[in-house]
Amino acid sequence: MKNKTKTNTQSRLKSVIGNRTIIGIICIVMALAICFGVAPLVNRFTDRKANVVRVKTDIVKGQVITADDIEIATVGSYNLPTGAITDAKAVVGKTASADLSVGDFVFITKLSDGKKTTEDILRELDGTKVAISVTVDGLASEVSGKISGGDIVSAIIYNTDIKMSYIPPELKYLYVITTTDNTGIDRDKSSESAQSSTITFFATPEQAELLAQYDKVTSIHFVLVCHDNETRAAEYVRVQDEYLNRIGGGAHE
Repeated sequence: MKNKTKTNTQSRLKSVIGNRTIIGIICIVMALAICFGVAPLVNRFTDRKANVVRVKTDIVKGQVITADDIEIATVGSYNLPTGAITDAKAVVGKTASADLSVGDFVFITKLSDGKKTTEDILRELDGTKVAISVTVDGLASEVSGKISGGDIVSAIIYNTDIKMSYIPPELKYLYVITTTDNTGIDRDKSSESAQSSTITFFATPEQAELLAQYDKVTSIHFVLVCHDNETRAAEYVRVQDEYLNRIGGGAHE
């Protein structure tokens, strides 16, 4: 009886040892696979490099970024933030929409194309220039919906008495702040392609008086003079302001 019990114990011990041996061998094989298979792949992935645009001089909000303000840095691509810009051409000439410090990566969300927003322009109102909205009579009167903020337009007035149209010299070059749909939402912020209901202008008080008058007594047709070109638009505004200064801001009768 004792010999039989001893034999059973030895058999169980051998079985346990055998199972542990198998488990040990499996662990060793897995460890070797990780060391010589998976680890090199992970290392190769983490060692991959990427070029990113990095700030090398402090940039303040509103500053136009030049090639001297940035550099191309080679960094590890592992955990590289999504959206980091890799091409310097996509940055130079753009305006910083936030402060950037030395060493910062440049993201598209921190840049703007330099165009002033509606809020930017409205904050500039100081009495010498005002904002005024004019009703749009139809799609044709706003160049089939092509007018947008930053454009320059001329106002064509139809004189019902003499049955002819003309452009008042005071309204030859009007700066468009924004176009708005019939719900009061700026069209560039609207999710739907709705027709403009009003056009809002950046104008002198005298120009605003004329626009308000014509808006009530006759129809106004707008002609697109400059589209999507801030530099050229600023020149047209300068020419218009010079004319208004020469005539003392007098209204057109």
